[in-house]
Amino acid sequence: MIKKFIQRLLGQGETPGTAAPPAAAPATPAIPLGQRTEISASEHRIDPQLLDANAVRVVKTLKDAGFEAYIVGGAVRDLLVGLRPKDFDVATDATPEQVKSLFRRAFIIGRRFRLVHVVFGRGREHETIEVSTFRAYMDPAATDAVAGNEKTAKSEIADKKHVVDASGRVLRDNVWGPQIEDAARRDFTINAMYYDPVTQTVVDYHGGLADVRARLLRMIGDPATRYREDPVRIIRVVRFAAKLGFALEPATLKPIAKAAPLLSNVPISRLFDEMVKLMQTGHALASVEQLRKFGLIGGSLNIFPVLDAALAPAQPNPVREKFVRQALQDTDTRVAENRSVVPSYMLACMLWHDVQERWATLRAAGEPPVPALQQAIDAVFDARIGDISGRGKLAADMREVWLMQPRFERRTPSGAASLVAQPRFRAGYDFLRLRADCGEVPQELADWWEDFHLGNDEDREALLRDVKPAARGAKRVPARGGEAPRAGTAPAAEPGDGEDDADDDADDGDSPCPGEASAAPRKRRRRRRRPGGGRPAGGGEGGPPAT
Repeated sequence: MIKKFIQRLLGQGETPGTAAPPAAAPATPAIPLGQRTEISASEHRIDPQLLDANAVRVVKTLKDAGFEAYIVGGAVRDLLVGLRPKDFDVATDATPEQVKSLFRRAFIIGRRFRLVHVVFGRGREHETIEVSTFRAYMDPAATDAVAGNEKTAKSEIADKKHVVDASGRVLRDNVWGPQIEDAARRDFTINAMYYDPVTQTVVDYHGGLADVRARLLRMIGDPATRYREDPVRIIRVVRFAAKLGFALEPATLKPIAKAAPLLSNVPISRLFDEMVKLMQTGHALASVEQLRKFGLIGGSLNIFPVLDAALAPAQPNPVREKFVRQALQDTDTRVAENRSVVPSYMLACMLWHDVQERWATLRAAGEPPVPALQQAIDAVFDARIGDISGRGKLAADMREVWLMQPRFERRTPSGAASLVAQPRFRAGYDFLRLRADCGEVPQELADWWEDFHLGNDEDREALLRDVKPAARGAKRVPARGGEAPRAGTAPAAEPGDGEDDADDDADDGDSPCPGEASAAPRKRRRRRRRPGGGRPAGGGEGGPPAT
């Protein structure tokens, strides 16, 4: 009473005879929460044989502990179209700490999104099931905003659970919530379904099953807002359109061109990971066409430096274009055959001609061949790959493939034996074969190495004898006027005496450039072929080279 009397005296109370203003209506969520629909096995027709045993084990363990748990996202989408998913993710109402406590080998990862990796098996045969906690929908007006990004505003976002930058891109999102809000936060309707392998029920909030059957890619909520929250969704549109052959719903397509510049704010390492995913879906060529369609290759955006170098060089190069397209086709073939695809090999193919151009420039300046190649590799890797996670291993594998190429030109007894004994000989040989198929080196050079690799000791001695007389008759032809060799070509190799068994592993500076093939053998031997022949689909992992 006293408080109201004082407010009236000071003019702060309600004016007599006037009604209090009506309470503001609750804000309509920017993302529709949808309606829960449970779909039975007879309707969704998912084949249980396509499920992963470890993913089912994770779901059952969580459910037995009293939590909700489902296979979620892209795995459900693929199951609905009859594909065996490459990866299985699980979503649950258990927190990361609760999930970790239920499994012997489980690790909490991530800062932007906290996840748990549950690991089964060891070594190269291990499998990781990614488990996420249901996340709450957060009103953009209620989130903390910072002026910088992940690096420049690190101290400001360290203790916060939900943070966006000035453009609306989400930097942190670790507020847990119910499943209905978790579904609303997901990007596309086809990725917002949950599958319970125990009851064989699909939970769908946004008509995802209908869109899968209509082969339609539709964003949940306002597409422009969703692209601002996470610009990488633009790349996901490209990947799904290429992989699934789905059409884009008009409202989902319209904002892409305007939102594309936001990708420049995304960390380089994350863009690099998305690029690798694009190239490893088994639809690399289709992905490239989609990227061109949306203006994400070439131009001023510089979103994917590797793809710009390989597919939109400043100077058109038909040999480079043929080489890269064949490498992408080989990658698609390997995926279709359920064979491994190694990112380092694919990237080595894309950047090879960049390396050659810089190598030729350094040699023209007087640098010895092998040091020049080393310097060219370092310069290209820094310019096109940059500072990313796993850089050291990736660089080592790419360097090894590239440095093998001049060694293939020098066929001496100890050098050849040393080369085929290398763990990554297969990758180097597949690369050589691809170069031969594109006319960059003679076919007989690739054939010789295939015969040598598959031959017994007697065969190898005969092959080396065939090379020696030809090498003695070869003469070194200097480049005219001191010109550097063109990429993919070079003057003939300086011959040895044919009897020297010095190991070619030494970087003595006299290795020829790729393309400096030794003279062809005097006679051709019958080539050994493995059963089920065919040109190798590059990838360079395991086994002798296929023909």
